[in-house]
Amino acid sequence: MLVKTYCAAVNGLEVTTVTVEVSLSRGVMYHLTGLGDEAVREGRDRIAAAMQYNGYKFPVADITINMAPAGLRKEGSSFDLPLAIGILAAAGDIDGSQLGKFMMVGELSLDGTLQPVKGALPIAIRARAEHFSGLIVPRQNVREAAVVNNLDVYGADNIKQVIGILDGTAPVQPTVIDTRKEFYESQAHFDLDYADVRGQQNVKRALEVAAAGGHNLIMIGPPGSGKSMMAKRLPSILPPLSLSESLETTQIHSIAGKLGADVSLIAQRPFRAPHHTISEAALVGGGSNPMPGEITLAHNGVLFCDELPEFNKHTLEVLRQPLEDRLITISRAKYTITYPCSFMFVASMNPCPCGYYGDPTHHCVCTPGQIQRYMNKISGPLLDRIDIQCSITPVPFKDISQSAPGEPSSAIRERVMAARAVQTERFKGLKGIHCNAQMTERMVHEYAEPSGEGMDMLRDAMERMSLSARAYTRILKVARTIADLAGSSEVGTEHLFEAISYRQLDRADWAERGM
Repeated sequence: MLVKTYCAAVNGLEVTTVTVEVSLSRGVMYHLTGLGDEAVREGRDRIAAAMQYNGYKFPVADITINMAPAGLRKEGSSFDLPLAIGILAAAGDIDGSQLGKFMMVGELSLDGTLQPVKGALPIAIRARAEHFSGLIVPRQNVREAAVVNNLDVYGADNIKQVIGILDGTAPVQPTVIDTRKEFYESQAHFDLDYADVRGQQNVKRALEVAAAGGHNLIMIGPPGSGKSMMAKRLPSILPPLSLSESLETTQIHSIAGKLGADVSLIAQRPFRAPHHTISEAALVGGGSNPMPGEITLAHNGVLFCDELPEFNKHTLEVLRQPLEDRLITISRAKYTITYPCSFMFVASMNPCPCGYYGDPTHHCVCTPGQIQRYMNKISGPLLDRIDIQCSITPVPFKDISQSAPGEPSSAIRERVMAARAVQTERFKGLKGIHCNAQMTERMVHEYAEPSGEGMDMLRDAMERMSLSARAYTRILKVARTIADLAGSSEVGTEHLFEAISYRQLDRADWAERGM
C-alpha cells in the first residue's frame, strides 16, 4: 500500500514542501531515500519505540520511504512525525484518508511525545501557500505558527493526539491568537529606560541622532562611564516594528530556534550583543546545517559589540560588506544562502589598553605608541562605516546623586519617530531605502547637499582631519538626520558642525590630543 504525508524542509530562509511516500511490501528491510541526514535516518528507532509505547506495532514488512524532492537535502528530526504517520497509515493501523489535507512536523520522543522544532512560522507560511487546510505542530510551536491566518494550526502533545486530529476523535481545536492586539500591546513595554541615566546629555544626543537616521555608532570612554548601559537602552527609542518587519524578524528567529513557547510575533526590535570571543561563522552564519548568524538575528534591530578592540580582527573585518549591502551571502561547497542583515551597528571601546586615557579622575599609564597600537586593532575601513564616533566621560557625583530622573525614552522616541516620518515621506516609492543611513551617493547629493558656506566648512574639515570620501558621505547623511530632527528642510552649517563633531577618531592626532 502506498501512502503520502506532507511536511517541509527548511534550508536557510527557504522552505520547500516535502512529500513523504511510504510503501509496504513483503520482507523485513527498511529503505529510506531522499538525501536524509543522520538525524532523519535515526528517526526509525525513535518511531519504533514511540509506536510500541502507544500500543502500535512497527510493521514487519519491507518498508520503502521516499522523501521527495529526492535531490533536496533533508536535515533534522522534524520529519519523525510525518514518517511515523505514513508508516501507520500504510500498515492500515490508522485512517489515512485525511492525510492530504494536513502538513505536519515534529520530533518524536521514545514515548511518543512531540518535541519542538525550528522554523514553525515559515513552515506555516508555506503550508498556507500550498493550500493545505491545516498544519500540525508540537504544542510548544503552536503560538508562532498560529500567527498565519487562513490556516488551521493544531498544537499536539503526542502522536496519539495527532492520530485523533486526523480521524476527528481528538478534542483538539485549532489555535486562534489575536496577533495584532498582542503585538501592539507589547511594543511600548521596555525594561530599560533612559530616564534612569543621569547626565551624559551629549551621548544621549548622539544616540538620538543615530536612532533617527539608522546610523552606526561607536562610543569611546573609560570603564564605568555608562557605554553598555546606554547602548542597551537604544531599542527603547527606536521606531516600533511594523507588522511586516515583525513577521520577517520572527521568521529568522524561528528558523534559528530562538523563539520561546509563549512568543507569537516579536514586537520589539532585536538587540544582539555577542561576546568578543565569537567566531566568524557564528557572527555571519553558516555551518554544515546553515543557520543565521548574529548579524542576521539583529536584522531590523541593533548589533552591539562591547569592547570592540577585543574582538578578533579578522572577525570584525567580515562586517564590512554586510554593513554596506545589508545582505550576507554565504557560499559553501554544498550550498549558497543569502540572509538579510539590515541592522544598526553600535560598538563601545576603551580609549587605551589601561582604559583611562582622557579620564579626568584617573591617570593613564599608556604611551602614545601603545594607544596607537590599541586603536589599530580596528581598521580604518571599518571605522569609515561607523557614522557617529562619540566620546564619553564618567558622570560626576553631583549628577549621579541628583534625584530628578533624566528624559524618558518615550519623549526621545517621539522625536525619533517624527524624524523617521519625514524620511519615510522623502523616500516614498524607493525600494530598500527607509532612512537616511541607507541613502545612495546620488541621494546624498540630492537631499543632503549643503549651501556654499556649509560646503566651505566641510571642505576645511576634510582637509584638516584628512577624512576619506566615505567619511564625507557619512557626515552629510548624519547632517541630514540632524536637520530632520530640527524640522529643517535644508542642511545648515549648525547641522554640519554637529555632524563633523561626531568624527573624532578620524583625526590623525587623536592619541596625542586627548578625548
